[in-house]
Amino acid sequence: MRGRGHYKSRRELAAMREPGRITALALEAVERAIRAGVTPLELDAIAERVIREHGAEPNFAMEPGYDHTLCVGVNDVVVHGIPDDRPLHPGDLVTVDCGATIGGFHGDAAITVVVPGGDPERTAERQHLSDTTRDALWHGIAALARAKQLGEVGAAVEDHIDAASDYGISDDYIGHGIGRAMHEEPPVFNYRTRVMGPAVKPGLCVAIEPIIHAGSTSTTTDADGWTVRTDDGSDACQWEHSVAVHTGGIWVLTALDGGAAGLAPFGIVPQPIADR
Repeated sequence: MRGRGHYKSRRELAAMREPGRITALALEAVERAIRAGVTPLELDAIAERVIREHGAEPNFAMEPGYDHTLCVGVNDVVVHGIPDDRPLHPGDLVTVDCGATIGGFHGDAAITVVVPGGDPERTAERQHLSDTTRDALWHGIAALARAKQLGEVGAAVEDHIDAASDYGISDDYIGHGIGRAMHEEPPVFNYRTRVMGPAVKPGLCVAIEPIIHAGSTSTTTDADGWTVRTDDGSDACQWEHSVAVHTGGIWVLTALDGGAAGLAPFGIVPQPIADR
C-alpha cells in the first residue's frame, strides 16, 4: 500500500469495484437457486460458473487446503461449512459466503436464506435470526458512513442485536480489511471494544460481517478441520458486505446498488467511487 497503512488510493478503491460486483452477482444467482432438494455442491458450482464467466477467480479456493468457491453453513454451522451433496430441506437456514478476485483485488460477502416450507414456527424463528443479523449489518454500515473511528461499527452492531433479540454475538469470528488480500488489517469487531481502532477516512476498505448465534456462542470444529458448529446445536447466521470509504462518502462494493436500498432507512445515500 506504499506506506498508506490501512488506507488505499482512489485508484485502488476503483479497482475493487469489479471483484465486489462479481461477488454480488454470484450470490444473487445462488440465492435464486436455493430451494428444497438443491445441494450445497450445486450452489457451489453455480457461484463458480458466474465468477469465471466474468473473468474472475473464486478466492476461497486459493486458501491452502480449501477446494471450493463457497462456504455453505446449514442451521448450526457457524462458519467455513464445506459444500457437500446433502440436499437442503424445507425450513433450513442456509448461510452462503462467497468471494471473487480480479485485477489483483478481492471481494467478500455473505447472505443467509431460509429455505421455503417446513414447520412454520421454526421457519419464523430462523427468519427472525436472519433478518436481525442482516439489519445489524446495515446498522454497522450506516455507522461507518458517519464514524470517526472504526470501533463505532461494532458498537452499532451490538446495539442493534441487543435491542432486537437475546441472541449472542460471536467473539471468535469478526470482520476484516480487504483489498489485495481477502483478509487484511484492520480487524472489524461486531461489539464494543475499549480500543476504538483506526480513523475512518477515505481509503479505508473493510468487510463487515456480523456472525450471530441463536443460543450458545461456544463452538466446535468438525474433523474436516474447517466446519465450525455451535456446541449446543442451535442456529447461527452470517451476513457480510465489503464497503469502501472514499472522498465522496461510502460505497458498498458487494451490493449491486452500492447499498442504496439497505442505507435508505438511515437517510444515507451511497456515492459511486470515481475512476480518478
